[in-house]
Amino acid sequence: MELEDQWWTGQLAADIYQSLRYRELKLPPYKGQSPQLSLRRYFSDLIAIVSNRFRLCPVARHLAVYLLDLFMDHYDVTVQQLHMVSLSCLLLASKFEEREDRVPKLETLNSLGCMSSMNLVLTKQGLLHMELLLLETFQWNLYLPTAAHFIDYYLSIAVHEGDLHDGWPMTCLEKTKLYMAKYADYFLEVSLQDHVFLCFTPSLVAAACVATSRLILHLSPTWPLRLQRLTGYSWENLVPCAEKLLIAHDSDVKEANKQKCVQPSQQQQQQQGQTAFHSSGQTNTVAPYLHRTSMQYPQQASQPALAPNHRPASYLSHTTTSLQPPNSTAQTHTTSLDPKTNIPSRAYQVSMHYTCAAPCFDR
Repeated sequence: MELEDQWWTGQLAADIYQSLRYRELKLPPYKGQSPQLSLRRYFSDLIAIVSNRFRLCPVARHLAVYLLDLFMDHYDVTVQQLHMVSLSCLLLASKFEEREDRVPKLETLNSLGCMSSMNLVLTKQGLLHMELLLLETFQWNLYLPTAAHFIDYYLSIAVHEGDLHDGWPMTCLEKTKLYMAKYADYFLEVSLQDHVFLCFTPSLVAAACVATSRLILHLSPTWPLRLQRLTGYSWENLVPCAEKLLIAHDSDVKEANKQKCVQPSQQQQQQQGQTAFHSSGQTNTVAPYLHRTSMQYPQQASQPALAPNHRPASYLSHTTTSLQPPNSTAQTHTTSLDPKTNIPSRAYQVSMHYTCAAPCFDR
């Protein structure tokens, strides 16, 4: 369903939005009963990596993961078959959401480095068979709204010149909108990484992403009346989902801060190693140090800095290494296979004021 570019700014925006809200009421139920549920994170990351490689739109990526969730919920699929299922879901989603010239080609897919690491070769017949099985499973209906379908419509009014930052008027509206879009995109990707968010409607997840972004950016009011009217959700409706987003955010913050502490000592060791090479008269050919790519944080803040290519840490962790398939003989990847975060039973207190400082922009 390739919509017009920036449909949320056109004359039909309200009608398209109402159509999406109507369609989400008819989404098939998700029970979370797949025997391979522990592998979901791995295959959602695989879809994200291939999607980013071909620069597919977020809507196609989210739809692909949702198709995978529904298919795994219906069938007991082997790990090797799940590789084919995941890529077939991505192809179907890209055919439905992208222009024809942006749909990944079979030859290009097989040439990817991650394909060789998984010892996987796609065939035209195999893909056609799997796509047909997927379409029959979904009764040939791929009009399945995800949170990515709603987020841009909400972002169109997410920031207003009347909003306050830490109680003061904003002096740079466009810069604030940029940070809002980056944070909303971050939380949108967080929601993609854990199946627990499937218990919420897609429009509510998108609204919670916007509300959580405003909370972290210290914009007030946190959930203004204009967003309540547009989304149809009150702040109380969003709190359960926002709690889970903030728990995942804090987990990413702790992981990134841990990486910041480790990197200086490793760089110092590297410099010492280079000095030793020089002192011994050998050529300085120290192998480049490959470390896990992590999000860069402001010195005084505990939120991810919003770089142009910002993505959640879990996706960035695969950018320098090949994605290895999970199997009984290969090395186990407990970090990759675990869900984004095991949502704890403790309540995460979400109030209209988030205690974590966010000096993301100047007033």
